[in-house]
Amino acid sequence: MIDKNLVYNLIKEVPKGRVTSYNEIAKKIKSKGYRAIGKIVGQNKNIPEIPCHRVVKADGAIGGYALGIDKKITILKSENIEVFESKIIDFKNKLYSFD
Repeated sequence: MIDKNLVYNLIKEVPKGRVTSYNEIAKKIKSKGYRAIGKIVGQNKNIPEIPCHRVVKADGAIGGYALGIDKKITILKSENIEVFESKIIDFKNKLYSFD
């Protein structure tokens, strides 16, 4: 079982202007459960304290958001992350890894 508090604490490390992926979080906690991480992120009750809008899919696609995709895109754009057709522009340079 994945510790949701550990996942939430990792998300808090992601700085404004950067995103991470469910897969990056899974790698950091040495788990293959990136889908379980997605479920934990989706259950976040502390928006915006836990900035789950900064977690996206491994291919740079936006993914889901409790407040809706449009709201997620708006928040990301306010943090200087460009989005086009529901994907992060320049994803490789915006990706935050926990190494």
